[in-house]
Amino acid sequence: MADWKDPRSTRQGFGVSPSLAGDVAGTTVDAGLRRHMLSIYNYMASGVLLTGVVALLFSRGGVESPAAQVFLNGGLLAWVIMLSPLAIVFTMSFGQGKFSTGTLQAMFWGFAVLMGLSLSTVFLVYTGTSIAATFFATAGAFAGLSLFGYTTQKDLSGFGTFLIMGVIGLIIASVINVFIGSEPLSYAISFLGVLIFAGLTAYDTQMLKRQYDYVAGTEFAGKAIVMGALNLYLDFINMFLFLLRFMGASRD
Repeated sequence: MADWKDPRSTRQGFGVSPSLAGDVAGTTVDAGLRRHMLSIYNYMASGVLLTGVVALLFSRGGVESPAAQVFLNGGLLAWVIMLSPLAIVFTMSFGQGKFSTGTLQAMFWGFAVLMGLSLSTVFLVYTGTSIAATFFATAGAFAGLSLFGYTTQKDLSGFGTFLIMGVIGLIIASVINVFIGSEPLSYAISFLGVLIFAGLTAYDTQMLKRQYDYVAGTEFAGKAIVMGALNLYLDFINMFLFLLRFMGASRD
């Protein structure tokens, strides 16, 4: 991103042709963008890995595991664990402007740990083989969709409102289904959930790529990396959970 205060940004060096100067500038921007996106993916992947490890350890022991004791028996602790990640997401989203990069990083890692505790019940319900198969299927789909969002020339911004409305619809339908317990509705929610978060993966990737032009070289760059990782983490985890509804094999 050009710095209007730096006279070098508007002056070419001696012996450098205009086309060569443009190529060098373009190469620098591309390299910076790649580093920026790679940092986001590294944070996101590390967060997913941390969540998985915590979930696996917390559920170790089956019906005798800490996860079983907390969630099968219910109580205040179970609700605290389940609701805390949501509270952290809202806090990070609305407070990112006033929090330092270090604080956001700490909150992200805390969020990943709490998500691991919350998702530990997955290992109590489904077989390890089906969980692994679903994870790798989700990882492959995520990689392809994110690559599409990064490379496509098509503007995906118009899908943003539609996808967010879809997420709101999923939440409302899920709450309703808690009371009516409809199996067909549950499958319909899962099917739409996979499609919506698949779309969000491509959409968020393109938005993060475009965001680089505005945050490069600013103090917000570090914050943008953490928040970008959070967005992609949520896309991945939600797509995984909805897909698990179809691919997961019950332990019963």
